[in-house]
Amino acid sequence: MDIEYKTLYGDKHLIVYIANETGVTLDDCEKVSNALDAPLDELDPTLNAPYCLDVSSPGLDRPFKTQRDFERNYGKKVEVKLFAPLPGTKEKLIVGELMSRTDGITQVSCGDKPIDIDNKLIALVRPHVEF
Repeated sequence: MDIEYKTLYGDKHLIVYIANETGVTLDDCEKVSNALDAPLDELDPTLNAPYCLDVSSPGLDRPFKTQRDFERNYGKKVEVKLFAPLPGTKEKLIVGELMSRTDGITQVSCGDKPIDIDNKLIALVRPHVEF
């Protein structure tokens, strides 16, 4: 689960992202929204400021946030966006198969060539979605 509080189209939105292994349905979103309604009214997280409560799935291209997100995607094609190009390259986007992630290094295989990327250089990693 992840939560965001941001302005969309001029209105404040409290967005709650839910996920499970089998996918999220509209009914799941409705159940969570209904379950959160009363507790949020009582807690008043926005200090009486009006907001819209949105409950949603994270989407196909949600960036990985936890080690578990990375582990679930080992062997799958990912996009790695970098803050700056790796030495000797001009690209800030690497697309390849996610091999591993430790506290210091994320390894991506591009063809037959594994690339070790210092995690401090990575802006985000997410599934590569092809249309």
